Amino acid sequence: MTQLRGLAQRWVVFVGVLVVWQLLTMASGSKFFPTPVSIVEAGAGLWFGGPASQLGLHDNVFTHILPSLGRLLTGWLGAAVVGITLGIALGRSKHGVDYFGPLFAFLRSIPPVLLLPFFMVIFGIDSPQKIALIAFGALWPILLNSVDGARSVDAVKTDTARSFRVPRSQWIFMVVLPAALPKIFAGLRVSLSLSLVLMVISELVGAATGMGTQLVDAQRQYEYTDMWAIIMLLGVLGYALNSLLLLLERRVLAWQPTRNARTSTVKTGG
Repeated sequence: MTQLRGLAQRWVVFVGVLVVWQLLTMASGSKFFPTPVSIVEAGAGLWFGGPASQLGLHDNVFTHILPSLGRLLTGWLGAAVVGITLGIALGRSKHGVDYFGPLFAFLRSIPPVLLLPFFMVIFGIDSPQKIALIAFGALWPILLNSVDGARSVDAVKTDTARSFRVPRSQWIFMVVLPAALPKIFAGLRVSLSLSLVLMVISELVGAATGMGTQLVDAQRQYEYTDMWAIIMLLGVLGYALNSLLLLLERRVLAWQPTRNARTSTVKTGG
């Protein structure tokens, strides 16, 4: 009963917005603002109805959606590896942030979109250019949160490790990284949403495949219902990816006493 109530509370606003949207668009009759029902029908035509060998999926899924997801995840994971590694190293360094802090502040102040011509010159117009743009934009939330997390290690743990002469590799993986994980995951969530935005932007120029390209094509052909279907799909993908990351975070950080206490409170309805 408690789970059903929680599910209802979670979705009641969303369902209410859909109902209001349906009623308003039906009343207006504008081709620029189609109804949610027509958007779902357009999405079904865009992505389903393919042969059984493709599990019923349309060619658009393999031509546009999967390449976009591949670029997004490749750029985001690359940024995660570099950001976490560099952030932990700088966070545990005495003067690392002092030396590199101004450089990072300068680079992260540059809107990634403005570097699109630069990445096109360096990597061309194919997938590497798009992955590089996504990775550059996603790097900074992960890096800065990793630095803060690495610097937040309890001083008692540091002194204890020094007293027992714990090897540096064990110290990093058994003390520093677990302590920094909450902030690292916070940076990963922010960067994941940013990566989705940059994925679309990178595909608006000089791309033959991808959801951004499909979005532009629908707009140029005045297929506004298809355009809205792609926009809605981007929202669904963002929600799904964020939910998967939150699930991973709960599993990885299940050892934290405060997190266990919050989970128990939610389950008991407190």
